[in-house]
Amino acid sequence: MIAFDLICSNGHQFECWFRDAASFDVQKESRMINCPVCNDDQIEKVLSPFAIRKGGGNREGQKIDPREAIKMIHDYLDKHFEDVGTDFAKEALKIHYGQSEERNIKGTATPEEETLLKEEGINYLKIPVPKRFEN
Repeated sequence: MIAFDLICSNGHQFECWFRDAASFDVQKESRMINCPVCNDDQIEKVLSPFAIRKGGGNREGQKIDPREAIKMIHDYLDKHFEDVGTDFAKEALKIHYGQSEERNIKGTATPEEETLLKEEGINYLKIPVPKRFEN
């Protein structure tokens, strides 16, 4: 059995199970797959949030040095998030209430500010990342 994430032409996403990939193709061509929300039969696959890896095997070659993993996290954050420093909570509130443009931000917040963000319904991810390692 295989599960696919699907979407109809009206934008409704849903999951559907099939015996195999060929079964999906046959049922799609025959318009046998319908959206559970609107009954639309124009269905397409969408990218799944996970992938199933075939085979177990030895994964020793896939180990990564923790320092390298931390560096990768820093590099990603530096590239994709604006550093607002200690103004993180203030800027997150502005974005939440439409007073500032929506964008990815990073910074620091006090425990009191974190509580305020939670109370306001603002989702954030707290990433405890140590200082960069010097090479």
